[in-house]
Amino acid sequence: MNWKPAYALVLLGVTLITYGGVGYWIDYQQVTKNRKHLVWLFALLGLLPLLIFKYYNFLNNSLSDALAAIGLQFALPGLNWAVPVGISFFTFQAVGYMLDVYHGRIKAERNFTDYLLFVSFFPQIASGPISKAEELLPQIKKAHTFNYTQAVSGLKFLLWGMFLKVVLADRAGIYVDTVFAGYEKYSGPGCALASVLYSIQIYADFAGYSLIAVGIAKTLGFDLINNFNRPYFAASVTEFWKRWHISLTRWLTQQVYIPLGGSRCSKARNYWNILVTFLVSGIWHGANWTFIVWGGIHGAFQIVEKALGWNKIESKGIVKALRIVFTFAVVTVAWVIFRSPTIGDAFGLIGQYFNSSGHLIADSSGSQLLYCFMAFLPLLVYELLTEYKPNLYSSLMAHTVVRWAVYLTVFCMIILVGVHDGSSFIYVSF
Repeated sequence: MNWKPAYALVLLGVTLITYGGVGYWIDYQQVTKNRKHLVWLFALLGLLPLLIFKYYNFLNNSLSDALAAIGLQFALPGLNWAVPVGISFFTFQAVGYMLDVYHGRIKAERNFTDYLLFVSFFPQIASGPISKAEELLPQIKKAHTFNYTQAVSGLKFLLWGMFLKVVLADRAGIYVDTVFAGYEKYSGPGCALASVLYSIQIYADFAGYSLIAVGIAKTLGFDLINNFNRPYFAASVTEFWKRWHISLTRWLTQQVYIPLGGSRCSKARNYWNILVTFLVSGIWHGANWTFIVWGGIHGAFQIVEKALGWNKIESKGIVKALRIVFTFAVVTVAWVIFRSPTIGDAFGLIGQYFNSSGHLIADSSGSQLLYCFMAFLPLLVYELLTEYKPNLYSSLMAHTVVRWAVYLTVFCMIILVGVHDGSSFIYVSF
């Protein structure tokens, strides 16, 4: 409502559709032969605001361009509406609830105010994580009293999430935005550095938001799913998606991949199911061919990994390190396409990797890169320890002096090095 008051009606509409549709037409009519058609109808109605706000202009422009290519001129009126904040997240959460009821995974919720809070739970509504009803609704119904241990845990998440956002993500974003806006002026190493920094930026930004959401919820006595598990240590693209945006991966697996047939079918059909699932993931992120190609790349690599058996190979030592580097390179190139306004811009920047002329770094960017390195070092140390030496990390943080030294260092870096310009989170746009 702070963004645009009328958009609260969109949230209310999606909530009413999925609550009413499940409450009577789907849950009460268990034996009705038209039950499947009804769930498709209400799912479409629940998704309709998302489709209109995010994809109407894209489909309209794509159709107009296609007709223009064969000499026909036709276009529907365009829409200049801003996309409601969090529409992709609360829509998927609400429609996911409805599909869970349809498949018998949970019972329909009878208390409307509890369901209303489930769909609009404020810590997560803007950028997730996408909660399942069986996880969050029982917590909403339970009485909550202040829990010191849980509150401390929540404040730790808040502190680390704020550090990732304002110190690392926003600082890296200054350099990334400069290079991506005029990549033709920069040499191969400069463009490659901007690409790597964008991989770091989007992780720190999105993981930062997720940690803040989890932290706020914990201070109130609620537990949300942790959306990230050190994704850049993945040794394959398949493993990457088990570590990145975990709540979306879970939603797509349960609501798209498995209903399509999952892996319980022929190899060719299974590969098709994987590709479709990740094309849906790309479309969910936004109305642009860049997102569709990004999703297709991730789906294609997972198909290749599965066909060659790479997704089941456990590597160690130098082999695992090389696989991690290769996976990070694939993900980074895909992020370039994701970040670029058009496919042409994406391949233009990637083509600059092989150009030796141009600026190495953006003007006056030396201090920005130094700040990025200062922020990246604590993240790298933390993730290395929690990934490979979790017992050492726990024993170190058990010491009061070490623990408070970390807290104060992180807090001071937020104050002294952070970018305090009120910039929004990247995934709010999706």
